[in-house]
Amino acid sequence: MSKSLFLDTINGKSTSRPPVWFMRQAGRVLPNYLKLREKHTFSELMHSPKLAAEVTLMPVYDLGVDAAILFSDILVIPAALGMNLNFTDSGPKFDVALKELEDPSLILNPDASKLTYIYDAIDEIIRTKPADIPLIGFCGAPFTTLCYMVQGLSSNHTFPEAVSLLYRDRKMTHKLLSAITELSVEYAKNQVRHGVSAFQIFETHAGLIPSDLYQEVMMPYVRRIAMAAREEGCPVIFLPKGLGYGIKHIQPEDADFLSVDWQMPIDEARILVHKEIGLQGNLDPRLLFADQATIVETLEKYIDFGSKEQKWIFNLGHGFMPGIPFENAKLVVDWIKRTNWKRG
Repeated sequence: MSKSLFLDTINGKSTSRPPVWFMRQAGRVLPNYLKLREKHTFSELMHSPKLAAEVTLMPVYDLGVDAAILFSDILVIPAALGMNLNFTDSGPKFDVALKELEDPSLILNPDASKLTYIYDAIDEIIRTKPADIPLIGFCGAPFTTLCYMVQGLSSNHTFPEAVSLLYRDRKMTHKLLSAITELSVEYAKNQVRHGVSAFQIFETHAGLIPSDLYQEVMMPYVRRIAMAAREEGCPVIFLPKGLGYGIKHIQPEDADFLSVDWQMPIDEARILVHKEIGLQGNLDPRLLFADQATIVETLEKYIDFGSKEQKWIFNLGHGFMPGIPFENAKLVVDWIKRTNWKRG
């Protein structure tokens, strides 16, 4: 019997309560992380196995979450594809965006060795983490990754150049998506081989295009990455933020769990999503700016759902936002742990 509530849930076993972890939990709201950032850049934290392991495990000790997620960034794939990337104080920025090139595919020069430092970090995390805390690995979904590569700067989250490329030059779009996917497949497999217990695919910008177009063009690439992780025996969580009612088309061969965004009510998601697929989510992260009485009032609305739904991982509908009070994040974890979920 596993000691991990998270793994028991993701493997379909009955548990006394839902497990809880947060997207973007390694940083953002943790005072200890902010202190570390006063001494080290984001890039330094990522490239040092010891520091990356420390940050990865911080939420376990500081918040009490049931799983750790690798401290890294989805843009390590473009960097390994040959794009020069700088992590600035205002966010990641590429030296040259693909939108500036006549043939953007020519800049891509895949070098898988540029990802080795991440596997070193995973090794260090596995060596130092508590035995009952699983490690979640991840990558960005190809479309979201492409959006940043084309735009070059993450400040405009409508990504007009990336979307127009999709409509203007479908052949080039597929060429770029294929390159991202090929390296992401290797990346996913290696993360599992180094010890991650679950793998999440982040499609932060699924809502930028119609859901039927997303299913036609993007899902085959997501499916390839999911299959790669699952072939290594690793369950997959898929977050298609903004896909809306398009989540009804996600099938069990696509993912083991679907991470639901905050725009979709969790009970409606359960009706829409294939019954064999578990759910994760979907608290609005902005709620954590509210007073604690309001937060608890909203959390209590999940009890009925959680009492009936065993295949559910509690999480946010997206990641932590800067400025959320640490005390409110801790409140959520503590509340989930002490609440009677009425599960037999």
